[in-house]
Amino acid sequence: MNLDDFSDLIQRPDGGVRRDAEERRERLAVPPGALGRLDELGEWLSAAQQSVPVKAVEQPRLVLFAGDHGVAELGVSGRTAGNAYELVRSVLDGSSPVAVLARRFSVPTRIVDVSLDCDPELLPESVVRHRVRRGSGRIDVEDAMTAEEAEQAIRLGIAIADEEADSGTDLVVLGDLSVGGTTVAATLVAALCGTDASVVTGRGGAGIDDLAWMRKCAAVRDALRRARPVLGDQVELLATSGGADLAAMTGFLLQSAVRRMPVILDGVVSAACALVAQRAAFRAPDWWLAGQVSGEPAQSKALDRMALTPLLDHGVTVGEGSGALLALPLVQAAAALAAELPEREPEKAEDAEAENEEAAEAEDAAAVDRA
Repeated sequence: MNLDDFSDLIQRPDGGVRRDAEERRERLAVPPGALGRLDELGEWLSAAQQSVPVKAVEQPRLVLFAGDHGVAELGVSGRTAGNAYELVRSVLDGSSPVAVLARRFSVPTRIVDVSLDCDPELLPESVVRHRVRRGSGRIDVEDAMTAEEAEQAIRLGIAIADEEADSGTDLVVLGDLSVGGTTVAATLVAALCGTDASVVTGRGGAGIDDLAWMRKCAAVRDALRRARPVLGDQVELLATSGGADLAAMTGFLLQSAVRRMPVILDGVVSAACALVAQRAAFRAPDWWLAGQVSGEPAQSKALDRMALTPLLDHGVTVGEGSGALLALPLVQAAAALAAELPEREPEKAEDAEAENEEAAEAEDAAAVDRA
């Protein structure tokens, strides 16, 4: 498998449609700029949908990829190693923050067990049936998985994206349910951005103390030594220093862009996967939105590299897709405003244009007098 093949398959959102959406925005009764970034979001959605006016986002889906990471054994996480299935269980029970938000916003949730380290009997068959392997290797001293498993995970992510697109999903909120995932994500971001471990290492969604942070920095540093020699091959990089869940998310992001299905990214894990995907297909980030600032330095580094500006900054660090899901109503609001606000009446539009021309002429005359 060569992820670079996606570069020829992914096209940017339709630029002509976006220009049409911008021209329509100029004709709306609400003055240009008065809605701030909502204008930009509405125009981006128009281009993604190839529709002016933009269509409402009516079938969003929350997709969560789950996995455990062996590096968590080093005490780099606020959660116990190998217990990511408890995060899955809390979502299924409706007691986690993301489950509460999904219920409140009426967004269906799909959980994909890619590499949980638990007995399959602990979770529903619909969750565990896609599992690639049980847990991922300790990336500071061993590969996360084999190249064959990495390819299998990527193909799984591609298949999930196809299933969502075929079912009519018009926007995906992407998140992860993992223990040790932020350490792996920091390693990938540091490797791809050429930075040191201390620059990208944060305290994770569960929060860690100073000693755990130092252990995390050391783990990222050691993992980086193993990652740098394989930077030329994205599949090998994911096999060496990623994890099956991150490989599946990378495949999902790439295929979503192929299928013209917009995605809202959550925290540092989805940002790291997006950065790997961008390395394979430089147009792919045009199909993604950054939902929120997670507080993880690796996320900020990755988003800056992809020129993605987060929609929200509420200090939400819980992860699990919560921050991205909070951004969904903002995107839906942008679509509704772009589609439903009335246009100015023609004569008023002409008067406004005439006033603008007169103001411009007066300003030019004043500039000449000053000269």
